[in-house]
Amino acid sequence: MAKIIAALASLAALLMILAAETRAAPPALEVPVACDLGRDCFIQFYVDRDAGPEVADYQCGGLSYDGHKGTDFRLADLPAMRRGVVVRAAAAGTVRAIRDGEPDISADESTRQLAGKEAGNAVVLVHDEGWETQYNHLMKGSITVQRGQRVGAGEALGLIGLSGNSTFPHLEFTVRHDGKTVDPFGAGDSPACAGGGERLWTAAAEKQLPYLPGAVLLAGFAAQIPERRAVRAGAQRARELSRLAPILIFWVDMFGLAAGDAERFRIVAPDGTVIAERQQRLDKAVHQHFDSIGRLRPGTGAWPAGVYRGEYLLFRTVDGESRPLLGAVREVTLR
Repeated sequence: MAKIIAALASLAALLMILAAETRAAPPALEVPVACDLGRDCFIQFYVDRDAGPEVADYQCGGLSYDGHKGTDFRLADLPAMRRGVVVRAAAAGTVRAIRDGEPDISADESTRQLAGKEAGNAVVLVHDEGWETQYNHLMKGSITVQRGQRVGAGEALGLIGLSGNSTFPHLEFTVRHDGKTVDPFGAGDSPACAGGGERLWTAAAEKQLPYLPGAVLLAGFAAQIPERRAVRAGAQRARELSRLAPILIFWVDMFGLAAGDAERFRIVAPDGTVIAERQQRLDKAVHQHFDSIGRLRPGTGAWPAGVYRGEYLLFRTVDGESRPLLGAVREVTLR
């Protein structure tokens, strides 16, 4: 009888452990933005998996910064933000907190005090067993839910904005369990940056979340030296220019460059002649990179009429071999 009682006690303990593990299961997360990742929006920064001063995303890459606790889904520019990109609940939950009313101004340009409001306009959802998701930098006045409201997975919360401590329009998506940051691309306590812990995304979300080590956000032509601020506001993207333009500039805006990467810029004339070319190797990693190449109008005449092509290629050395990683081609017609 004693053995039977002991066996039943052990079984009961095992069932309690299994029940606790079932209750503590993390939420299965859907993609929290309504855009085409890799085309209309991009993941620029992941959770920093390195415990020290260095940086490592979940693939051991450099798409993070020291101490970053979220996943940043960014838009290329302000026109994309103004068109409106919906932020959605990644899982069913209850709204615990909301902040609204913060302006959509880049932190580089704002004179407002951001202490305590770094997240800008934000929504916090609570889920079962101590899990939370937070949605930061939303557009002012776009939040569609209220504190205490129950929301379903995929339900709209607001729009991607530029509020708080942000220099480009994006959603910073943060996951926590019992107050501790969790990386949805590989949760757990493993010190390894890749392959450590459980991924929290649904199977459908996984298909939409390929790892991109970097991306060209924007590229185009201008008849004056371009400024990144103006470009990201929607300017200097000519499709046609005058043959009397004093200068022809091809520019590129991108992210995710690593130390040792090599860039090649070219402008090709209508007859196939390369009229401007530059190659350079980066001596350090660059999170956001804006660069250009140009050529002054020849002599006192006009540019030859026709279609001019701008080409950009980024090469990265992998396993001892230099391979093209990113690229962009744009055209402009001179009339």
